[in-house]
Amino acid sequence: MLAARIFARLEKCLQIRLPLATLFQAPTIEGLAAAILALLHEAKRAGYLTGPALQAVSRDRDLPLSFAQQRLWFLDQLKPNSAIYNLSDALRLSGPLNIEALQEALTAMVARHEVLRTTFAVVDGVPVQVISRDRRTELRTCDLSRMSACERERQVQRLLQEEADRPFNLSTDLMLRASLLKLEPEEHILLLVMHHIASDGWSRGVLFRELAVLYEAFSNGKPSPLPALPIQYADFASWQRQWLQGEVLESQLSYWKQQLNGAPHLLELPTDRPRPAAQSYRGGQQSFLLSEALSGALKELSRQEGVTLFMTLLAAFKVLLHRYTGQDDIVVGSPIASRSRVETEGLIGFFVNDLVLRTDLSGDPTFREVLGGVRETALGAYAHQDLPFEKLVEELQPKRELAYHPLFQVVFALQNFPTQALRLSGLTMSPREIENDTAKFDLSLTVVERREGLRAGLEYSSDLFDEATIKRMATHFQRLVEGIVADPDQRLSKLPLLTPAERCQLLVEWNDTKKDYPHDRGIHQLFEAQVERSPGSVAVTLGDQELTYRELNARANQLAHYLKKHGVNPDVLVGLCVERSLEMVVGLLGILKAGGAYLPLDPDYPKERLAFMLEDARVSVLLTEQRFWKQLPGQEAQVICLDSDWQHIAQESNGSVHSGAGADSLAYVMYTSGSTGRPKGLEVCHRGVLRLLFGIDYVELDSRQSILQMAPISFDASTFELWGALLHGARCVLFPDRVPTVTTLGMALRKHRISILWLTASLYNMVIDEAPEILSGVRQLLIGGEALSLSHVRRGLDLLPSTQIINGYGPTESTTFTCCYRIPRRLAESVRSVPIGRPIGNTEVYLLDRDLQLVPIGVSGELFIGGAGLVRGYLNRPELTAEKFIPNPFSDASGARLYETGDLARYLPDGNIEFLGRLDHQVKIRGFRIELGEIEAVLGQHPNVRNTVVATWEPVPGHKQLIAYVVPLQESSPTPTELRGFLQEKIPDYLIPSAFLFLKSLPLTPNGKIDRRALPAPDRSKELTSTFTEPRNEVERQLVGIWEEVLAVNGIGTRDNFFDLGGHSLLAARIFARLEKCLQIRLPLATLFQAPTIEGLAAVIRNRTRSTSWRSLVAIQPAGNRSPIFAVPGVGGNVLGYNDLARLMGPEQPFYGLQSRGLDGTEKPHTSIEDIAAAFLKEIREVQ
Repeated sequence: MLAARIFARLEKCLQIRLPLATLFQAPTIEGLAAAILALLHEAKRAGYLTGPALQAVSRDRDLPLSFAQQRLWFLDQLKPNSAIYNLSDALRLSGPLNIEALQEALTAMVARHEVLRTTFAVVDGVPVQVISRDRRTELRTCDLSRMSACERERQVQRLLQEEADRPFNLSTDLMLRASLLKLEPEEHILLLVMHHIASDGWSRGVLFRELAVLYEAFSNGKPSPLPALPIQYADFASWQRQWLQGEVLESQLSYWKQQLNGAPHLLELPTDRPRPAAQSYRGGQQSFLLSEALSGALKELSRQEGVTLFMTLLAAFKVLLHRYTGQDDIVVGSPIASRSRVETEGLIGFFVNDLVLRTDLSGDPTFREVLGGVRETALGAYAHQDLPFEKLVEELQPKRELAYHPLFQVVFALQNFPTQALRLSGLTMSPREIENDTAKFDLSLTVVERREGLRAGLEYSSDLFDEATIKRMATHFQRLVEGIVADPDQRLSKLPLLTPAERCQLLVEWNDTKKDYPHDRGIHQLFEAQVERSPGSVAVTLGDQELTYRELNARANQLAHYLKKHGVNPDVLVGLCVERSLEMVVGLLGILKAGGAYLPLDPDYPKERLAFMLEDARVSVLLTEQRFWKQLPGQEAQVICLDSDWQHIAQESNGSVHSGAGADSLAYVMYTSGSTGRPKGLEVCHRGVLRLLFGIDYVELDSRQSILQMAPISFDASTFELWGALLHGARCVLFPDRVPTVTTLGMALRKHRISILWLTASLYNMVIDEAPEILSGVRQLLIGGEALSLSHVRRGLDLLPSTQIINGYGPTESTTFTCCYRIPRRLAESVRSVPIGRPIGNTEVYLLDRDLQLVPIGVSGELFIGGAGLVRGYLNRPELTAEKFIPNPFSDASGARLYETGDLARYLPDGNIEFLGRLDHQVKIRGFRIELGEIEAVLGQHPNVRNTVVATWEPVPGHKQLIAYVVPLQESSPTPTELRGFLQEKIPDYLIPSAFLFLKSLPLTPNGKIDRRALPAPDRSKELTSTFTEPRNEVERQLVGIWEEVLAVNGIGTRDNFFDLGGHSLLAARIFARLEKCLQIRLPLATLFQAPTIEGLAAVIRNRTRSTSWRSLVAIQPAGNRSPIFAVPGVGGNVLGYNDLARLMGPEQPFYGLQSRGLDGTEKPHTSIEDIAAAFLKEIREVQ
């Protein structure tokens, strides 16, 4: 600030304008004189000559607003009656006060400074300054002297706050107003309020200084001793408009355009609440002191580095923001007095300008390196400070939002302009604090030099932040500064941020999860112990079939002996390709008892994926059933069919088997999506499963429970469902259908009195939307697999008073669950997402930044997992295992590891964890973990696809979908149907996008990366390949409404195909639930194969209402010249699962399914196998 005043004097005396950096290059008079002589010779070429003289202009014409005034005037028009730009000062006056002299001095100040009596009008659509004649300044007085001390203090605070918050009317009011509160005969409080459009921080010093001079003169009966002002603020505004154009403007703009090219629009600070659509400007203030010793050390560091204290503090603040946001490109605003001309030093007015200071913190530099960069940036900004911020915004045209300030949202200021305390003759004065309840920006740090040290204040938007968050931030800033002065050569990542107490809380207190559990046993051993305790209890049920613990143990022992003879020993992988059945459970348990590990193989997976898994896992033994054997791709494993070979297996002993497997042995391998297009197998040990089920408090597991097993065994939720029941003596109920509907799920829950249920978030949402009452008997409901829909959770809490809802989070790498959150009955309105809770027993969680440093509470970091639940690694992928499983830097235990999840999360103040999203592009949909890169890699193999990006879309809260953006080759553009069919041959259905959008090119960021935020929103109506046909009757109109709501697609025609619109089994279930509710008609899901269009479905409904005759035969694919195939489903009788099989057999193969009578809820089911067979044969002969 002093340097700026010196250079202003030089400009006036020598008629040359020097860049402020000159003083840093030549900090002595000798050096500065030499620099001036050199610059005088090249002044014109270098562009340093001063601008036109600042002179008074005529008042007989319209007077323009300065650029800064114009912005505040516009904001006042946008949000009238706001006090956000009020500048208030309250002072306590002790001693005899001459009120008349004070009144006269205030009136003289308004007369002296035109800007204080300037109002603002609009002429021909343009705002102009209107300078009124001299007006007496109102001094409002209020006598509080007769009140008690307590009452008086309450009234003082109320009156001060009311007056400070009273808006100005810019078209009529004086820009200065004063209030005087009388406390006692010689005790007063004076409140001065100015509007920022006529004042700034420097101006307040001018006001105090001149008011004191005038008060003293008038108190002694003397006239004003102040000389007349040669110019006024209106003259400066006119001069600014005249000077800032042409080459001067272009020179200034060129610098700032280059400086801010590609700068981020928003500094994404971690907030306590979502950003509102428009700023309310409500705020708060948190003050703190940097001690005298610390302040001295900062000044000494500044001196050594040849920088100002402002630069050092700004650099430190930027490091804090960098550590809080994880962003490298940090943009901060900073006010500058902008009084570079001597004539302006004695004026009151709005001269202050905002500089946009951008710093690159990438590469983990040292603080000393950052400080050097901040120095250069600041000097460059000072040299180009004459471009008003408002003009910069006008020229750059950044994206404008009511929600945040353009170009920067965080401000730093060091107040070192000349301060002048108001000293009135004969009075003792002291400042009186006024509570600040406004904030112009997201966050502002203001530092003021005081005798006791540097006094800092954080002003914050209370729309975004809680007071406790800002208090922590203040503490972290102090810790950071202490680290900086101790060693400025430390890398930014190593500078301290947390207090010792915070580190202890994050490392120890919130990871104190050690519990007793059977850490030295195997799954099969604990099952056998349970058999001893309850041999006659029912272990597993499917429909009307069941096995007791004794029976299940005996069958599994027989299978284990048989497997042993086929070479199954510890860590030998055995493939298991069966549907959900009693045999499936026998198979799983038999493999473990033999010492082996099971590899789940879903029969519905494409052959290509199954072939990869079998080859990659090097399976030597394969358990399956006769009907799946020939469908499996060619492989060299020994094949054992649990149905046709059981007569041989049954010859084995049903006695115990010595497996040789223990806690560290492999239990199973589960394949998950891989980012390269290659699935990866995870090696899960017995210990991880047992830590999931014992020594826990997230769920109550005991022999009284009945647990529904509904997840595919290739999905790790099945681990909890199966072993959570069988290792605790509970009943494991196998769900009969492959795909649940609300109706079939409700029937199973009621029939078997299910007490513990796991649902994916998508399925939970569907149930809550369609029939929440079916969950009323469930006592413990675990949901997860992806982020929960807050609205659906709130509805569940309201509708299910007897159900404890639990949010379960965890990647397969940590054996099903890592964290769980038992959701309280009442979620606060401020909750914006359902927390994932805390780590379960014997599990550790660390939230770290990219440099593996702990992040503070509220700050996002990557979630790392440690503890007993970690898998061994990735099967046959040692490099990937080493990359994702790293040594635990916080543990002294030998071999302790951490798994790097790629999930973003943050700690809430109570220790619970909030999930924020993915660092990469992995997502979870309908419970499936999906690497978008895998889909992109496979889709990119299509010969007519040039580029592709896959993203998620959530047209309806809680219902995510995959969207593929495709850039086709110019020669040929594939259709959505063609791309969908191509993918169906290579990846599972849950990986297939719901929609395909074709683009000429993919949008890119300035750095050349794909700009996912710029991808257009899906318009699925553009995908429809058939000619649009409108509904012709009421039934079709109702169906269109239901389909558009469930599929989140507009403009559906009556001949558009359900599956081509992105429909899948879960959405089909929702549509049929809507049909049952709206039309009071229950149809089997297989109807969609017979009638996949609205037109066809409406016809089925009409015929249904006329006739109740049942058809078992479902033409899944009626066309083709070959002999037809007839498929009979298993328990449940639903043919929906045969869709993929029919498609893979080609268009020339007719394919029919046979559904069991009674699935519609109206027909009475057959009661014998003979009756079923007779009915099936009758309909088969009709098409042969």
